[in-house]
Amino acid sequence: METKCWIVDNSVEKLKNNPQIKQAAKLLIENEVVAFPTETVYGLGGNAGSDVAVGKIFLAKGRPSDNPLIIHIAEKSQMYSFIEEVPEVAEHLMRAFWPGPLTLVLKKKKAALSEKATAGLETVGVRMPDHPVALAILKECGLPIAAPSANSSGKPSPTTAGHVAEDLSGKIAGIVDGGPTGVGLESTVLDCTSGIPTILRPGGITKEQLEAVIGQVEVDPALSSGEAKPKAPGMKYRHYAPEAPLYLVGGSQGFLQQLASKQMEEGKRVGVLATEESASFYKANVVLACGRRDNLDTVAASLYDTLRSFNEHKTDVILSEMFSEEGVGHAVMNRLMKAAANKVILEPKRK
Repeated sequence: METKCWIVDNSVEKLKNNPQIKQAAKLLIENEVVAFPTETVYGLGGNAGSDVAVGKIFLAKGRPSDNPLIIHIAEKSQMYSFIEEVPEVAEHLMRAFWPGPLTLVLKKKKAALSEKATAGLETVGVRMPDHPVALAILKECGLPIAAPSANSSGKPSPTTAGHVAEDLSGKIAGIVDGGPTGVGLESTVLDCTSGIPTILRPGGITKEQLEAVIGQVEVDPALSSGEAKPKAPGMKYRHYAPEAPLYLVGGSQGFLQQLASKQMEEGKRVGVLATEESASFYKANVVLACGRRDNLDTVAASLYDTLRSFNEHKTDVILSEMFSEEGVGHAVMNRLMKAAANKVILEPKRK
């Protein structure tokens, strides 16, 4: 399959009646799949009401069929065609955070969406992205669009059109290149169908921000369990992983350096994921700085690009610093734990 690529200007004015946006929307209406930027990562979009289109998403990504997809809309009114009820708490959240990186899990109407898109669940995640290109495409096609991250399943999510092409060129109908994304991590997924709203996946909107609007918010214990059936993407399976095995290292910089030195003595090409503050401390084959520790938003924004960069350096093993789990750090550590398949090395305590 030939994958078309369109480079578009993010200016709202230049997106109006844009022929490239119209071409991308036409492909979506024809049940093809198209990648486009959102404020979080690039999404791989397909008609959420079509088994054919949704099947193409799963096929292109190599994604497990029990992993549900998030539905993207351009107008709040669109959701009423497939959502059974919108609780008051969800209304408050939509007013506060939409458009933006927040996905709300709500009860769906029967037969309103492809069962493949919702993995047979009685609920569905829905969000309104805060990106002019995404919104222009969604408005032009007029459809609810299922759109997981536009990468091969298990690999780091794409934050540029180049990342998408690297994984999916020849497998999808088109890529709309709207430049690098902003947030860098996927949306927060919040279940609004339970008594207390529950975070199923941490992301660009923090627990603290949610609680400032609606009060108490819980974090689903399944985030740390591989046994639960996923109610949202990112709750199961190894995700976001570079090609080399990744280990998270808890403790001092000196301890991480000891581990790196030992691996290099064994003849391995070692990569270290650090921050701008600490990168100069490490002596390894490849040391990559991923944002600043004093501003974890910068770590979130560059995390996936940094993980992909280790592939280019042909590392045999990657050792990563760990981060505070407060604020957006919760999402950063969630992604790193998934990428490392929960492999953590902790520095022994001195007796």
